[in-house]
Amino acid sequence: MKHQILIFGAIGGLLITLLKWSEYRFLVVEHSFAIYGGLVAGIFALLGIWLGRKLATNRSPDIRQTPLTLTFTPDRNKREALNITPRELEVLTLVAQGLSNSEIASRLFVSENTIKTHCSRAFDKLGAKRRTQAVQIGKEFGLLP
Repeated sequence: MKHQILIFGAIGGLLITLLKWSEYRFLVVEHSFAIYGGLVAGIFALLGIWLGRKLATNRSPDIRQTPLTLTFTPDRNKREALNITPRELEVLTLVAQGLSNSEIASRLFVSENTIKTHCSRAFDKLGAKRRTQAVQIGKEFGLLP
């Protein structure tokens, strides 16, 4: 009796294996392009993730670990020689950070016209015609970081 059960079990297992093998074969033949495309896409995705992580970690050190100890102090003598007020220097510093007149006005709690006046006076004292030129001259004179 045990011998017959083992024979029937072996034949059943063989038939199931044969059916799965033929199903696999049909799947590979019928959908080979999709399978190869999926494999290539998976390989490139893994390669991209690996390369991205490698480049991102080797590019720059962790900023949180390096304490910022450098502080910039504007050249007071140059500021006084140009007759630039502390408020004009503050506005010029915010211009150098890339803020618009309305953003500077809201940050300093003044009107936009007041900011325009401060900018105009600072630009005249520096001999600049544009914001970028004023920032460049301010850096050259040691007024801006």
